[in-house]
Parts: sequence; C-alpha cells; structure tokens
Amino acid sequence: MDELIQILSDVKDDVDFANCTTLIDDGILNSFDILQIISELNDAYDISIPASEIVPANFNSAKALYAMVKRLQDA
Repeated sequence: MDELIQILSDVKDDVDFANCTTLIDDGILNSFDILQIISELNDAYDISIPASEIVPANFNSAKALYAMVKRLQDA
C-alpha cells in the first residue's frame, strides 16, 4: 500500500491519498491524472487495467485502487 501511495503522490502531490475517499466524486483527480495513474500502476505492478475496471468506484480512494490492483494481479 505504501508503494501505491507513493505512486499517487508522484502524480498529484497535494492530496492526502491515505485518507481521501472521494478522489473522483469531488473532482480531485481529473482524466489526465487517471491516465497517469493507470500507466504508473501498469508498470509498477505488471498488470493491465482493462477499460471495464476504469470506473469511479475503483479510483475514489487509494484503498479501492489497491483492491483493484490485487484483483488484477490474482486474475
């Protein structure tokens, strides 16, 4: 999880990713941020995030992102 928080902070350093649960709902992350995050996660975790996983519920918090990464790693 710490690695994920670091990746997110590298993309957008003024957000409390450890505690925020409304990253999409509150417009904290824009579409460019999301594309950067997807690219970084694909590289860091050796996964491929399919379009079907690119939904607000998976990007609203670091915890949700981490759960998605784990699901994709186990697939």
